[in-house]
Amino acid sequence: MVRGGYAYITTTKQNTVLYTGSTVSLANRIYEHKNKVYPDSFTARYNVDKLVYYESFLTIEEAIAREQQIKSWKRAKKIALINQFNPEWKDLYNEIKDWDY
Repeated sequence: MVRGGYAYITTTKQNTVLYTGSTVSLANRIYEHKNKVYPDSFTARYNVDKLVYYESFLTIEEAIAREQQIKSWKRAKKIALINQFNPEWKDLYNEIKDWDY
C-alpha cells in the first residue's frame, strides 16, 4: 500500500520562527505541535504551532524530499512560498483538522 504525505511549514504567533516538516497525517501532526505532545521538541520549546503552508504528495518519500528541499532554502524564499499560498499567514489548522486522523 502506498501512503501519501505532506510537507508543511509552521511558525509562531508572531511569525518569527519557521519550521518545515513532513508527515503522513497532517491534521494529527499539527495537533501534536499545538498540544506539545513532545515537550522537548523544537516546536514545543519555541511555540511553533501555527500552520501556514502545506503541500500534499502521493507518497511520503515525495513529501520528505520536498521537506528537505524547502529546508535548504534561505528564509526569504520560504517567506515568498508562504506569501503565495497564504498571504495573510492565517493558521490553516481549522481548515484541515478533520482530514486524516
